[in-house]
Amino acid sequence: MSKVTVQEKVLSENDRLAAGIRARLKARGIASLNLVSSPGAGKTSLLERTIRSLGGEIPMALIAGDVQTENDADRLKAAGARMVRPIVTGGACHLDARMVERALAELSLDGYRLLFIENVGNLVCPSSYDLGEDMKVVLVSTTEGDDKPLKYPGMFRRSSVMIVNKTDLLAHCDFNLDRVRANALRINGQLEIIELSCRTGEGLERWYDWLRRLVRPT
Repeated sequence: MSKVTVQEKVLSENDRLAAGIRARLKARGIASLNLVSSPGAGKTSLLERTIRSLGGEIPMALIAGDVQTENDADRLKAAGARMVRPIVTGGACHLDARMVERALAELSLDGYRLLFIENVGNLVCPSSYDLGEDMKVVLVSTTEGDDKPLKYPGMFRRSSVMIVNKTDLLAHCDFNLDRVRANALRINGQLEIIELSCRTGEGLERWYDWLRRLVRPT
């Protein structure tokens, strides 16, 4: 059996599980977001700020994926998250739907409106794995290259929102906001772009408003 055939079977089973997760979350009125980025772009920092600012307004549960530690989950709990489930992959470079399904079985989601899934820091493998989310949100930071969308087109093509973090460091980095916007929209013309700084708080209100619209009853 070829490697391609094995991979196709793995992804097919993953997609089946993800569809079941998505249906169950939708039936309970829970929106779900899969946060993806390179290591160090600021996913956990963004979630910490979001929990502190919106935790009392939008009931949210979190799944925090990491390769070896539960450090990110511990940070989210310290920020005030009421429902956090860590997933330690033990070396795997991405989460998959079976991991998320097992984590959800250990969470009580009664009364929650939003589920964040913080994926492992990686812009390659996570692009191929549906976790049952409604949308992928991809983070880049000004300390990275503004050509990230061109280097990892699969992730940006499959994402609905691109967050540019660490805008407070723009003056110290060789990063061009106009160029990263153009590169991202070249890959995905429907991508919504939000620029912010988790350190200073600049731009975070736009992110919060986007989340409010996401969970608002139609």
